[in-house]
Amino acid sequence: MDPQLQHSVAESVATVVISHPEKRNAMTAAMWRALPPLLGELADDPAVRVLVLTGEGGTFCAGADISTLRGSPQEAQGLAVRAEEALAAFPKPTLAAIGGHCVGGGAQLAAACDLRFAEEGALFGVTPAKLGIVYPSSSTRRLVSLVGPATAKYLLFSGELIDAERALRTGLVDEVLPAGGLGKRVAEFARVLVSRSQLTQAAAKEFADGRTDRDAHWAAQARASGDTAEGVAAFLERRQPRFGWSVPTSG
Repeated sequence: MDPQLQHSVAESVATVVISHPEKRNAMTAAMWRALPPLLGELADDPAVRVLVLTGEGGTFCAGADISTLRGSPQEAQGLAVRAEEALAAFPKPTLAAIGGHCVGGGAQLAAACDLRFAEEGALFGVTPAKLGIVYPSSSTRRLVSLVGPATAKYLLFSGELIDAERALRTGLVDEVLPAGGLGKRVAEFARVLVSRSQLTQAAAKEFADGRTDRDAHWAAQARASGDTAEGVAAFLERRQPRFGWSVPTSG
């Protein structure tokens, strides 16, 4: 099977699977190109409330397919950055489900997700120093925001791999699951996210990502949506809320 990005939507959760198992799911140029339009399609799908990014066959992504770097490393890096930025800009919650290797471009993609759950035995690395590549400034800032400058420098200067437990301690991942438990926990947590207010999630995502000019916008959205009244009523009536606000489509 050719390297590809597979996707499915079930119970309001879109799952995107990086599929290139013979190279530990390394991303080819074609795969980098395919990710932004796929994300745009899923963002505009009203049935999608949460996105999960994972890899086929027990490993997440071992980075960029090095054979694609021979022609133009700068072009390949540009493709990776555009894919990373498209993932970071996805307007609904995103969760990386990580097993095996999460290295190089794989770490870029994982860092661009809102949350990262990993399985015991997963390995993480940011490896441009092994190839003489200047890591993009936007990717560096995103990494620093997750793990702090000291750990970011450790990863970038050395290119060394760290295990899931250290990734958890440094803030690179949010949960570490026992072997065999990743899929169940991710599905469980995705259902939690689906049940919550998209209004709250969308506003929180913007604020957490540094937007400082949208307070009035989100206050107006909250007033118009009726979600707060519904949430309070549902709490008092001891029932699940039926939130009405949804992320607008780009069309």
